[in-house]
Amino acid sequence: MATMRCVVVREHGGFDRLRLEERPVPEPQAKCVRVHVRAVGLNHLDTWVRRGVPGHTFPLPLVMSSDAAGVVDALGTGVTSVREGDAVLVLPGVSCGACEACQSGHDQLCRDYHILGESCDGTSAEFVCVPAANVAPMPKRLSFEQAASVCLAFQTAWNMLVRRAELRAGETVLVHAGMSGVGSAAVQIAKLLGAQVIATAGGPEKCAKVKALGAHHVIDSRAQDFVAAVKALTGKAGVNVVFEHTGASTFDGSLKVLQRGGRLVTCGATTGGLVQLSLHALFFKSLSILGSTMGSKGDLRHVLRLFDQGRFEAVLARTLPMAEVGEAHRLLEERAALGKLVLLP
Repeated sequence: MATMRCVVVREHGGFDRLRLEERPVPEPQAKCVRVHVRAVGLNHLDTWVRRGVPGHTFPLPLVMSSDAAGVVDALGTGVTSVREGDAVLVLPGVSCGACEACQSGHDQLCRDYHILGESCDGTSAEFVCVPAANVAPMPKRLSFEQAASVCLAFQTAWNMLVRRAELRAGETVLVHAGMSGVGSAAVQIAKLLGAQVIATAGGPEKCAKVKALGAHHVIDSRAQDFVAAVKALTGKAGVNVVFEHTGASTFDGSLKVLQRGGRLVTCGATTGGLVQLSLHALFFKSLSILGSTMGSKGDLRHVLRLFDQGRFEAVLARTLPMAEVGEAHRLLEERAALGKLVLLP
């Protein structure tokens, strides 16, 4: 029986909980495809799965990671949408495909929704089997390494800005941590939509890279108070939308920089999820606080077409061998990478 290597977490904890294991190469079931993985994209989600999240149960043992690019090398019965040899991206959200949410194009709201590498086995393996609906043609402008770094981040950022916050041309948006995965995607999406983009980043090197992605103004979060900086940049008017994903360390300030009628949209809380909220400020200023997780497969396919048109770029920092997954997690946690980290099986 043929075997493959994969990264598995059997119990939560430090980098030593990341195990490189041998498993049988899976066979695709009906309506599924097998992908020979060429590159695996990492996200902060991977570090949360490894460490564990209080109050949340992960189905351990679990194969890590949500993003991947590779080549289809086997088809299950009934698959007609792709062929063996096709270069594809793995779409990270799995849903039932039959409920009202799925059939309305809101598959991320499906009650049976799963994120690869979070609530079912993921992509950190030499071969993965997924539903045929979960692979899309790889943009021809991208390498496997670049392609593996885009799906989860751009899917999340697109849903936040386009669907939830309904960002419009001419509005001003503040994007926190503009060099992070979702942050760098948000900067590019907001610029494409015609918004005025203010972003934060930690240190001069990250600030320069965020500026190159299209931000009109970049605030060095290590050297400046972002609230004062935003007010200075906007003549005390504030912004229409705040793109939040850092949580406790920025949430209060994010509310302060919103204009009347402003919208805060959030997908994460990397610095903590417990925040204080003044309801007086909320209703006096007619603010909206919007939660968002992932996005639809249809929107993600649209984003991939924009990559093919050269509208977006993959922000790839570094590739590492799969055996160095612990080092990759260290770089993620220390925010030491200037872009996305990708593992090579």
